[in-house]
Formats: sequence, structure tokens, C-alpha cells
Amino acid sequence: MLEGSILYQLQTAHQPGQVGKRPLNFGVYYKNTLVALCHALEDCILQCSTPPLVITAFQRGKWYLQEADRYAELAEKSRQVIIMAASDAGFAEHPTSQRSNVDLVNLNPDDPVAQEWHLMILAPTYSAMVLCQELLSEDYGKQGQPSHDLERKFYGFWTFESNLVQETIELAIAHVHSYNPALADQLTSQLQAIRQTQVTERDDLSMVVAQVVDYLQTSQSGLGDRASTFRHTVQPQQHLNINLVSNEVQAFLRMAQLTDQADQTNPNAAAEVATLAEVMGQFLDLPVWQINRLRLAGLLHRLAPLQQSQSVLESSTFGRYFEEGAAVAPSCPLVPGAQVVRTMPQLRAIATIITHQTEHWDGSGQPGGLAGDEIPLESRILGLVVEFQQCFAQFRQDRTSSTEVAASKALAVCQQQQSSRWDPKLVDTLALLVSGFQQGLSLPVSLPKISAGLWMVDSHCADNLFSQPLES
Repeated sequence: MLEGSILYQLQTAHQPGQVGKRPLNFGVYYKNTLVALCHALEDCILQCSTPPLVITAFQRGKWYLQEADRYAELAEKSRQVIIMAASDAGFAEHPTSQRSNVDLVNLNPDDPVAQEWHLMILAPTYSAMVLCQELLSEDYGKQGQPSHDLERKFYGFWTFESNLVQETIELAIAHVHSYNPALADQLTSQLQAIRQTQVTERDDLSMVVAQVVDYLQTSQSGLGDRASTFRHTVQPQQHLNINLVSNEVQAFLRMAQLTDQADQTNPNAAAEVATLAEVMGQFLDLPVWQINRLRLAGLLHRLAPLQQSQSVLESSTFGRYFEEGAAVAPSCPLVPGAQVVRTMPQLRAIATIITHQTEHWDGSGQPGGLAGDEIPLESRILGLVVEFQQCFAQFRQDRTSSTEVAASKALAVCQQQQSSRWDPKLVDTLALLVSGFQQGLSLPVSLPKISAGLWMVDSHCADNLFSQPLES
């Protein structure tokens, strides 16, 4: 990482031990992944309900020149657009550069930011950011730098977190100040205005994530046509595909992360539910692939809270959504949050699991009115663990109750609905887990490294959980 670059400064500010700062997780991204990702995040500006401040850094001026026409459209919806790049393509004469709210910062050739690829978008209702720096020649190893443009690699991360976007924009403004102090002062005023703007609701992040996944999938489908131009045909295409899929998973994990951060009373719900579900799977002696699937569903479970969603079922048919006696249930397109996950075929099973977490053992639940073993096992586990964790978090707020007492109270709530809402055998398993708490069992709860989240996805995550006859 180049010393003095924006990425370097941000990483330094988030070293372990820094008060109020958590370490950042970095990953490696291919150029085609970054192009698709940036285009998706940029195009969301067109639907943004409030105009954002946009700051970009292109490695070289010629890359901006390829994007200049689309940036004219983006500028129409933005407060201000700042473009930092080395001046090597004469793009200052392009019509977009003449717009009143578009400013160019010509970087010196030896400026480390000239080797970075950045996109920062900040509005009162929408924020997104991509921060990357191309690998140095020695970082590529024995194979050396790739000859094909799509195989170029970049080190960095991306996020929707508004606080990180604001922090990085402050670093970018400080960098602009060395070139244009007046522009830097103007940007500071824009940043303050955005911070002072009060909004009751942010733009729907699920729509943004759906667009990110769509753009990445479109980029992936186009790789086959270009594979013959690679120096090595199969291996590079496989690596590019993996990188694209990894970022699709990252999009969902980042959306779930923001959901947790917005909940001040239960900010660790996803991590705790994932850990509890994983241990429940171990107690039940489930295979590793099913435990991994449970963990991923736990991390994403808050994307589809049925109680906050509008079902497409009519009230007269609400309940069972397939004919009585049918052996196979169709995919359930009823919960908007789960629909976002279902856009990624590799997560079909995960979408099904989180969709049916609100079913009841006695058949009185939603969205399908499934009963007993008709409900996928992972959905039964997830629903029970989510209820337990929510009650546990609530009882923990009572400082007069110890952790053990809070866990016992949460278990009692679940036991009250044993055999009606919850699978009785699973409640008994949960009781064993709580007994372990009382005897000193500790569960290490930690968030996954989002930039490496692909390890949780395997072929079983794409299973159709209703493809087999329903068990009695």
C-alpha cells in the first residue's frame, strides 16, 4: 500500500487499538468486478431521493474520459462531482468537465492517489464507497503483471457505511486542499450541509443491493464471450467468476451489517444468531455443509423480517400457499427482503431458510402456513434462535440480571410456545445449550471478514429445499 495515499491513511486510522475505530477488512478485486460495482453504485445516484456529493479518483485521465458521458448524467443528480486523476488525456475540454458542479483535480504523476481507484458517494439518504489501489508489480508474484486488462488486481474494500464514507471524504478533502484550497473549503461546506440535513428514512438499500448483484451477474455472463482473449483461457475466467460471486455475497452481508448497526438495542444480533445457530447445528450433529448454511442464514436473517413486510397473499388465502396434499412446495416469493437474496441463484437455499423462519410448528405461522416437518429444519432452528437471541438481548439490558439469568428467562419465553410455535425437540436442544451457559460454556461471537465471505457459500447453498417430497 502506497504511503500517503487515501487508502493508506484510512487503514492507519483504523489500526487495532484505535479508540472508536474498528480495523477494516481488505480484499482483492479484479478490474471487471470494480467496473460493475462502481457502475451499480453510481447509477443508484439517478434514483437517490437527495443529491449526493461525489468524489472520485481515476488512476489515469484516460479512464475518466471513458466515463465522461455517464458522469454528465450523474452530475445532473448530484450536489457536486469531484474528479481526481493524472492529467494525461486532455479531458478538461470534455463537455462534462465544463459543468458548473463538476470540478477536476489534476494529480501530479508522483502523487500516490494517482495510483488509486476511488468512488465516494454521500447524501443524507444514501452513501456508498469503493476504495482500491492497484497491486504493485512485485505483488503479482512469479506470473508478473497480467497482459489482459480484466485480470488486473486491486487491493481495498467497499461499503455502504455512512460514517466511513464521511471519514474518507474528509481525507479526500484534505488531499484536494494541497491542489485547490478554495475547492477544499467548498467541499467542507458541502459535507457539513449533508451532515446537518435531517432525514426520517434512508433510501431503500435492498434496491441498491439488488442492482449491485444484477450488474455483477451481467458482468459475469459477459466473461464467456471474452475468455478466448485471455492469456490462459480457463483459470483466469474462473478466478474472475469467483471474484464477482464473492462481491455479490459481500453486498448482502454489508446490507445485513447496516441493519444491525441501526439497531442500538441489539447491534450484534446477526453475529449472535449465526453463532447460536451454528452451535445448535453441532448439538444436532448436522453435517458441516448444513451448519455453514445455517451460519450464513443467521448472518442474513434480518433481511427478511416478515412482520415489517407486506405479503402479496390475499387475506382469504393467507396461510398455505400450495394445495393441500401437494408433495412439493414451490419457491416462496412472498417476503420482499428474501426476494433480494433470491436474485442470486447461489443463495436459493438461504433465501428459503430466512423466508420460512416465521412459520409455526402448528401451522399457524407465515408466509406459507407450513406445519411440523414441512418447515425446513434450518428455518425451524433459525426462527427459534432468533426469538431466543432477541429475548436474551432484552433481558440483558436489565443490569440486575446476570447473563445466566437472562439466558434462563429467554429460554422460558421459548418454552411457553413449545409444540405450538416451536419444534419441541429443538426447544429441548436449546435448553441443553442454555444449561451449558450456566455451567461456564462460552460462545465466541465474531463477525465474519466480509471481504472473504465466499468461504460460506458452497453448492448446498443453491439447493431447492422443497425439491423433495415433504416428510411426514
